[in-house]
Amino acid sequence: MAQAVVAIVGRPNVGKSTIFNRIVGERMAIVEDTPGVTRDRIYGEGDWLGRRFHVIDTGGIDIGDEPLLEQMREQAHLAIEEADVILFIVDGTDGLTGADEEVAQLLYRSKKPVILGVNKLDNPERSQSLYEFYSLGLGEPIGISGAHGIGIGDLLDACVAHFPDEEEEEYDESTIKFSLIGRPNVGKSSLVNAILGRERVIVSNIPGTTRDAIDTSFAKDDQEYVIIDTAGMRKRGKVYEKTEKYSVLRAQRAIERSDVVLVVLDGEEGIIEQDKKIAGYAHQAGRAIVIVVNKWDAVKKDDKTMEAFRRNIREQFRFLSYAPIVFVSAKTKQKLHQLLPMINQVAENHSFRVQTSMLNDVLMDAIALTPPPSDKGRRLKIYYGTQVAVKPPNFVFFVNDTELLHFSYERYLENKIRETFGFVGTPIKISPRNKRE
Repeated sequence: MAQAVVAIVGRPNVGKSTIFNRIVGERMAIVEDTPGVTRDRIYGEGDWLGRRFHVIDTGGIDIGDEPLLEQMREQAHLAIEEADVILFIVDGTDGLTGADEEVAQLLYRSKKPVILGVNKLDNPERSQSLYEFYSLGLGEPIGISGAHGIGIGDLLDACVAHFPDEEEEEYDESTIKFSLIGRPNVGKSSLVNAILGRERVIVSNIPGTTRDAIDTSFAKDDQEYVIIDTAGMRKRGKVYEKTEKYSVLRAQRAIERSDVVLVVLDGEEGIIEQDKKIAGYAHQAGRAIVIVVNKWDAVKKDDKTMEAFRRNIREQFRFLSYAPIVFVSAKTKQKLHQLLPMINQVAENHSFRVQTSMLNDVLMDAIALTPPPSDKGRRLKIYYGTQVAVKPPNFVFFVNDTELLHFSYERYLENKIRETFGFVGTPIKISPRNKRE
């Protein structure tokens, strides 16, 4: 199932980014004692009591010249719409402010679970300031220090208590679940309708028409499918026009539930940086991937146009060298018949398991053809390999020293495995392990 989402909300300089870093365990957000220093919306993953969840640091929402209070309201609106739990951070050294009260009223009316964290209470003498925050009407304030990690466990306990219950996947194991991801207005909803042959979702040229992820089950040629259409940006005015990266989180949540991901590009507009960022999430999640170039009917082309676009994709998406490319038009149905067979193929490869004896035959042949290079007089020895998982295929190689398996030689072995077994459309994971382990 999709992971829960925790959004961190609060006025500038209350320590949101420091707390974000504590929760995700990395210094992903820039931290500086200057209001407004977080310039980019940051997404991360946390893990507490066995539950993994998404975390949003909302401080990076840029709303141009809007007054500070208006910016805070818009940040809160974004958190309310997307989050399962809202983490409202206030500053215990400053005490309760009018801006805190404004945002608290907004959060209170949202009916979403709100956890109130009073930050910068690392000094016991400051703990008395905790009590004035009861007046916000958001339940018991939790005293914390993001800088020193004090009270973060209590904060996360309260968050996890409000997470939606984990549910078993309701679809049969043989059902292929696939999603369409991409920046707003590349034609995801049009593709959904074209695949299904009916107007299942609203289609508009305005980015952000699709409001939520939509599951639709259908069958073709005795194969059951579930198609997950991801939402673009919400249409709440100026703030959403300036926060295109907001669509990334919805893409992540759809990816988590998918076997196959269709990375949709706009053939008319071409490739932009945001396309690569969104595709990177599917690759990192280990999902099977098909690159779909939509709106191909609108492209002025000759006999070299498609090959030039294909080369550009390979250059821009080097990390997706295994992903097949399909050029389609949702509007005219051009080459749309190629999509489902391609989805079937990459889904099958994604769950394909190689016999250990066959894998080791390939490894031994590859080593004989190109022996591993030596490093300071020591040479890598690969004793044997075995596949330990599928979705994606995961191979463990038992070696004399894991430090000797260089990236370039690992890529060589991956290419040899792909030459033999195909694995079109699916990433492959290779994990070296010392034989003595």
